[in-house]
Amino acid sequence: MTTKTGYDALLDVVCVTWGFCGCVKDDKPLHVDDFIPSFGPVTADQFVEWVFLADDQNPNSEPEKWQRHKDALRAAFIEHMGGEVVDAECLRWSDA
Repeated sequence: MTTKTGYDALLDVVCVTWGFCGCVKDDKPLHVDDFIPSFGPVTADQFVEWVFLADDQNPNSEPEKWQRHKDALRAAFIEHMGGEVVDAECLRWSDA
C-alpha cells in the first residue's frame, strides 16, 4: 500500500474525510482543481475558499456552521503542503 503525500494526501482529507468532493453546477463538473491557477502563490485560506466554491457553497455564509470545517481544511493544507503558502505548481495530483 502506498502512502499518499502532498496534494494527494490533502485531497484525501478534503474529500474522503470532510466530504468536499466538488459538485455538478449547470451540467458541468466542478472541482477545487478548477480554481487553482497555473502558477503563483496560493495561501491556505484561498485554497479553503476554493474548496467551498467547488461544492457550490458560499465560504462566507453561516460562519458558525462552517468555521470548524474551514479550520480543519486549513490545518490539512498546512500539514500536507508544508506551509501556509505554496506555489500553485505544488497543487497537482502526483499522477497528473
